[in-house]
Amino acid sequence: MRTSAWHLIIILGMGGAFLAGCGGSGGTVSVPVVERPDETESSGDTLEATADAAVSMPSAYDTVRAQRFDRGRMWTFENLPTSYVRETHGFTPDEEWRTTAQRGALRFGSGCSASFVSAQGLVMTNHHCAREHITDVRRGEEALLEDGFYATDGGEERRAPNLYVDQLVETEDVTGTVYDGLREGRAAGAQARQQRVQSLQEKLTAEASSRDSSLRVEVTPLYRGARYTAYTYRRYEDVRLVMAPELQLGYFGGTEDNFTYPRYALDVAFFRVYAPDGEPLRPEHHFLWDEDGARPNESVFAVGHPGSTSRLDMVSQLEYQRDHELPNRLAALRSRGALLDTYIRSHPDSAAHYDLRNTYFSIENTIKGQTGQLRGLQEAYLLARRGAAVQALQDSIRAVDSLRQRYGKMVDRIGGLQQSKVVMADKAGAFATFANLELGSRILVRALHGYYYDFLRTRGAPPDRLEGIREDAEQVANWPPGLEKEFLVAQFEEVRSAYGADHPTVQRLFRTRTPEEVATRLVEESALMDSTRFLNLLDEGYRKSDDPSVPVIEALAPMFLNTNRQMQDVRASERTLNARLSRARVAVYGTTFPPDATRSLRLSDGRVQSYRYNGATAPPFTTFYGLYDRSFSHAGEAWRLPARWGTAVDSIDLGTPLNLVSTVDIAGGSSGSALLDEDLEVVGVVFDSNMEALPNEYLYRRQGARAVAVDARGILEALRTVYDADRLVEEITTDSPGG
Repeated sequence: MRTSAWHLIIILGMGGAFLAGCGGSGGTVSVPVVERPDETESSGDTLEATADAAVSMPSAYDTVRAQRFDRGRMWTFENLPTSYVRETHGFTPDEEWRTTAQRGALRFGSGCSASFVSAQGLVMTNHHCAREHITDVRRGEEALLEDGFYATDGGEERRAPNLYVDQLVETEDVTGTVYDGLREGRAAGAQARQQRVQSLQEKLTAEASSRDSSLRVEVTPLYRGARYTAYTYRRYEDVRLVMAPELQLGYFGGTEDNFTYPRYALDVAFFRVYAPDGEPLRPEHHFLWDEDGARPNESVFAVGHPGSTSRLDMVSQLEYQRDHELPNRLAALRSRGALLDTYIRSHPDSAAHYDLRNTYFSIENTIKGQTGQLRGLQEAYLLARRGAAVQALQDSIRAVDSLRQRYGKMVDRIGGLQQSKVVMADKAGAFATFANLELGSRILVRALHGYYYDFLRTRGAPPDRLEGIREDAEQVANWPPGLEKEFLVAQFEEVRSAYGADHPTVQRLFRTRTPEEVATRLVEESALMDSTRFLNLLDEGYRKSDDPSVPVIEALAPMFLNTNRQMQDVRASERTLNARLSRARVAVYGTTFPPDATRSLRLSDGRVQSYRYNGATAPPFTTFYGLYDRSFSHAGEAWRLPARWGTAVDSIDLGTPLNLVSTVDIAGGSSGSALLDEDLEVVGVVFDSNMEALPNEYLYRRQGARAVAVDARGILEALRTVYDADRLVEEITTDSPGG
């Protein structure tokens, strides 16, 4: 869902997301490193170990050792390990290879990845990344999600409003500029650093846009702030839908099959970028298509923009995630998911009108993903292995006087901050949905906008700041009264549970009324149920009005702001300590390991590879045979195939690979990444991981963990045989090998 009150959230300093990062050149300190065994993979890994030393751990896990790729394989393009690629995959990526890989990849909107796959600006991504944009381009009573879409010629391609793609064109290390003259404080240090980053980003963007208005710069922290890189992106804003299969294929198997394998989904969609002159863009770089596909154990590479990982966290931080943050988050997600599911089943027409299924799918996807992450954190081995890495780092710091004096207490201080977070966890969790349009009520989101808008206006805030809040308020779409009431009741009950029924503000809010009675009155009487009435009220002076939502937000907003401010103060101190510890980590190990994912462009290497599970072997590829078998043998809407697929069963080559798995390293945001062979030819498009890979958020492991992709051969077979998309097939294969 697009609307998310981001301007307001940023102003309030809210961190984290429900939905699925100190300076200088940093020379490397010589420390003893112990060799240790790694998980087996038929990749020929031979690079000498240079990261975490093996360290004994107490308890039953005293043989657990930190391993070479614990921090993953999401390599930045500015620091690609060319010698490692040569020794592992048998070739050396030269400058032309690197440039093509970088320029062929794209960020798709605000949360996914994509790539150029033709010389006419054709863009490939996932169907699940495209859902809201497919809905946005529908006309009249069209049901494009259900029926699919294919433009038989350029004139039928439909521009998706609010969609853009970003192409990385330049990188620059700006660590020295960010840290020059800054002192290493705690919260104050983080704030000063962030202000400098913001100023630098604005300056670099102004300089870049003066040369080319499509350019913008993002200054991104790497290694938790030990390094900073300025990424210059070219943004394309005329993006048009070309082809999308039916939802039944893009999301085949539904939530039950999500994060599983074997899998049988055609989770792919195609768009096209147009130049300012209205003609299809002619990109200088794009990926060719390998019609022969990948082979078992073949080297493959995912190029995309993974959103975030937590592989540099201390054990104490992971324990806080395990015991407090993830359980609280999952409770809210499950509550809202259940409310949406009930409403959609009871009111299908209303649900379709308000496009509630996309919201529901997003929530269910997040629930399953974060449940898998929580299970990983509940595994003692994972924490023991992370603890081994932390101990190795501490031993290395203590071995060097200059490092010990500056960084020797960082781990303990980070651990101490977790206790402060624990004290606030339940209250902060009660407000976690407060400004979130997928999990919170429309009335409360609008009320928070109105509260803050009036607060700033009475204090003479600059017009552009006020306009930003108003623009966000305009994006808060209406939705059905019945669902709004249920969400309001859920939020009220969460606040009352966290603070207690005897809390003065809770008593002021409800008095002798129940949460349901308060919610009912708001839904029936508040102008905030309607976007137009709310905007009029905003212009007239929301807090001075007699709208029944005003006393509610006057009670809740101070609680929210106070709780949020306290938690943010602790998190600011935590970020500063993380950055300082990461400076020590980089001083010890250099940049031989990749930083946590940051939505910046990464290249991940791996191999197409089967794995063992439940006493069986998961094959490296699935085929259309499996798709039809699963449909015929399973009851339920999730496995129903559209009529055209029933007709095509006698024509399609059922032995064609449809999905495949590999050991490439991915995270949320990698969806839509091109899966490439060593010649940078498309062999698939990444769309999911299996359950075994979900704990890779915290520790990269290959034993059973796999990334799932749609096979390039399956895409072509479906386009040719089922969708009669000859124009698209010809475009994709014209300049590809054998095309």
